[in-house]
Amino acid sequence: MRLKVVWVGKSREEWVKDSLADYAGRIRRYTPLELIDIRDEKGALAEEMRRRECERLEKQIPAGATLVLLDERGDQMDSPGLAAFVGKQRDCGTGDLVFAIGGAYGFSDDFRRKGRLLSLSRMTFTHQMVRVFLLEQIYRAFTILNNEPYHH
Repeated sequence: MRLKVVWVGKSREEWVKDSLADYAGRIRRYTPLELIDIRDEKGALAEEMRRRECERLEKQIPAGATLVLLDERGDQMDSPGLAAFVGKQRDCGTGDLVFAIGGAYGFSDDFRRKGRLLSLSRMTFTHQMVRVFLLEQIYRAFTILNNEPYHH
């Protein structure tokens, strides 16, 4: 299984870049991982920004991939639940598992229907933090699947 995490906008702050690099390195011990920035849209109405950003995101999703969209209205899972989901994808022969994080205005309704919606929390976090939180949880999922002591 190949893992891809795609998000809108650049990771600007050094602590975010450092954290992403750290967790990406850890995840790559278990599976191939690709991190992709999509250019964010500026200067348009929110709906138009969503549409354009989602068009860019869609170009990064391989045919037949399992798509998970980080969305505040999505289902919540605990860490063992995410591990079970990732393990099932791996064990069922999923070729590509793609996690997507939208821009400031989220995903278009059409794009939202293309994948499973996952919420990390009912609280609002910056998009920069969500990137780090998601990678940490993916890493934690792999440690759970491998019965390693990271998850307490």
